[in-house]
Amino acid sequence: MKIIQENESNIKNIVVALKDGVVLVLPTDTVYGLVCDATNIEAVKKIYKIKKRDKTKPLPVFVRDIKMAKKYAVIDEKQEKFLNENWPGAITVVLKGKKGLSPLVYKDGTIALRQPNYKLIAEVMAMLKRPLAQTSVNISNQPPLSNAQEIEKVLGCEKYQPDLIVDIGNLPKGKPSTIIDLTSDIIKILRT
Repeated sequence: MKIIQENESNIKNIVVALKDGVVLVLPTDTVYGLVCDATNIEAVKKIYKIKKRDKTKPLPVFVRDIKMAKKYAVIDEKQEKFLNENWPGAITVVLKGKKGLSPLVYKDGTIALRQPNYKLIAEVMAMLKRPLAQTSVNISNQPPLSNAQEIEKVLGCEKYQPDLIVDIGNLPKGKPSTIIDLTSDIIKILRT
């Protein structure tokens, strides 16, 4: 597990690593996240192994913007208005997913998408031109890890580990994003 600092010169290296199927730890606008190219099934599977996540629980997906979100989810005018008012930011939305996107789509046909408000991730996705499968850095049902040393200590002794950590030091005490279900006429908050 290699640790690098977040800086402009590392952005191209991060993009190349993602294209090569690497699982990264990246800082986000909420917590550190395990991240990979969402179109790379082997990399997605590796996140499940690192996190010890139940394989029946699809991973949320970072998108660059609403245009990219429309490639993966069915979005009507009302939903688009909501996204325009709340993205980028710490709001993950559940929408009806488009067919053929397994393992990112839930059994009920939904997908969880978010446009994070974090410059590094925006720059990476602009260059990568693909969505990022992502989840908080921790073993399932444990609290999120808040710095590179803690991540290396907890995950470094596991069989499956992230390949690369992008370190910015301690993130402010944060919590994962709010999850909102937009699949019906009634907006439902699933997690705050």
